[in-house]
Amino acid sequence: MNDGIREIPPTTSACMMAHDTQKHDSNSTNVLHSLAAGAIAGALAKSTIAPLDRTKINFQISQEPYSGRAAFKFLADTYAKDGFIWLWRGNTATMTRIIPYAAIQFTAFEQWRKLLKVDALNAKNNGGLKFLSGSLAGVTSQTLTYPLDLARARMAVSTKDDYKSLGDVFKKTFKVEGIKGFYRGYVPTILGIIPYAGTSFFTYGSLKTFMKEKHGYENTVVNLACGAVAGMAGQSSSYPLDIIRRKMQTSIITGINYTNLRTTFIIIYKTEGIRQGFFKGLSMNWIKGPIATGISFATYDFVRKTLKNI
Repeated sequence: MNDGIREIPPTTSACMMAHDTQKHDSNSTNVLHSLAAGAIAGALAKSTIAPLDRTKINFQISQEPYSGRAAFKFLADTYAKDGFIWLWRGNTATMTRIIPYAAIQFTAFEQWRKLLKVDALNAKNNGGLKFLSGSLAGVTSQTLTYPLDLARARMAVSTKDDYKSLGDVFKKTFKVEGIKGFYRGYVPTILGIIPYAGTSFFTYGSLKTFMKEKHGYENTVVNLACGAVAGMAGQSSSYPLDIIRRKMQTSIITGINYTNLRTTFIIIYKTEGIRQGFFKGLSMNWIKGPIATGISFATYDFVRKTLKNI
């Protein structure tokens, strides 16, 4: 007697359990693919533009006026004084940071897309959710890896006398500034990553969809171009905040008391003005940003697709 309760046949129950297990395994595999593809994409992109990135950071934190000639002179002087490898000074710290950062960012983006049900809506009406997914992915990855970003910035603008290694950066930062020191510049970083990551993911996804649906193009070269445009759009939307965070991150090296966002903003405005203060090095960012973002998005899609096929 079942008192009106309908029993589920054993075979049906087993099929449901098998389906749930298969779905879980599939999602786990997708996460692993995203992590691996993101890590490779980030490492390749950042290594490619490391000398330009180091040059940009040096000008961002100094009060020396920026120009293309000055940037080239910095690269040439570095090469003449310390050798070719020194152009990649701090790249070990960059890799230590960018590999988990990119892996988390791309994976978080896929998961936020799923959680916000971006793909369930008409492609023409989900722009806001695409932007939100990208912004949340940026905030997630930046928050989890921020101390590594700070260490990378300090190594990029320091000498061997300041910090001998990445471990030395962490040791001295903790000794002098405590735990709080590892999150110096965190607020402007998060305020900047929201428009940067949101704009980048939204622009790349929209351009990629447009090229595929309107023109039938879908290959690595097209993805590189879409990524390059996305990189330029993202960099331009948040550059002044990038200047502020770098000043705050490296204040212990420069000796200027950039204690918080407001104080840093005022000091930059008074000493360097708007153009040289908040947009110093932007032209270099328009070169390295599109290159790095293009490589990153194209590599991620290529590696993820390859892993899926395997």
